[in-house]
Amino acid sequence: MADNSEQIKYWNGQAGDTWTRGQERLDNMLQPLSDIAVSAAAAKASDRVIDVGCGCGATSLALGATGAQVWGVDISAPMLARARERAAGLDNVVFSEADAAVVDLTPDHQLIFSRFGVMFFADPLAAFKNLHSGLTADGRMVFMCWQAAQVNPWITIAGRAIQPFLPPAEPVDPKAPGPFAFADKDYLRGLLIDAGFAHVEIDPVSTILHVGDDLEAAMHSQGEVGPVARALAELSGETKEAALQAVREAFAPLITESGLDLEGATWLVSARSQ
Repeated sequence: MADNSEQIKYWNGQAGDTWTRGQERLDNMLQPLSDIAVSAAAAKASDRVIDVGCGCGATSLALGATGAQVWGVDISAPMLARARERAAGLDNVVFSEADAAVVDLTPDHQLIFSRFGVMFFADPLAAFKNLHSGLTADGRMVFMCWQAAQVNPWITIAGRAIQPFLPPAEPVDPKAPGPFAFADKDYLRGLLIDAGFAHVEIDPVSTILHVGDDLEAAMHSQGEVGPVARALAELSGETKEAALQAVREAFAPLITESGLDLEGATWLVSARSQ
């Protein structure tokens, strides 16, 4: 099992704090995709569900609204604190600070679900094997993950604008832990089959994400995740201001009366335990 300490540190540091502060905005932006994924999961009141990488709890609450018993699992303490606040008073939604890749599971869960929470495993094959061990014989897994960055304008437009201002980066394995680790659906299918899953289906799902009501709102939203957040963290002075201005100039022609709306492209993945 590969060491996942880097991701644990990352999501308990600035990333976890940022997502917690921006929880409402980020949930609203991702709501169209969340709705699709939760609907596809079709949780029933009789189900025991694991929500992997549950973050601030939006999808756990949505799954719990069906009456299912939902266990939200995440490695980020600040995000889980927000999730617990939101679930106060509910007796069918609970949260644990744990790494789903290695946490001990019992084979009595009918559904494993995730919205953008499974792409960060240091050893994805071992992690999916562990998740498989938590399913009943007729159990299912449903999750959503991002397609390749280049078909996700909501993040790549800013990325292209900022790139000239960032220092040269070392080549990165496209399958390394990160938002786009499962962009290659053939690789993903092979992982799931090797982990013991059957009847694997990987379908493209795209929708329009509302990034912000106007240019400045879009800049603020992008400052929480993605390349703009990286520029704010890594650049300073005139270089940072020039990079942010480049993003504004890239976004400006795309602003409409409703604000900035950009496409997000995902894979909707479903599989059975056998």
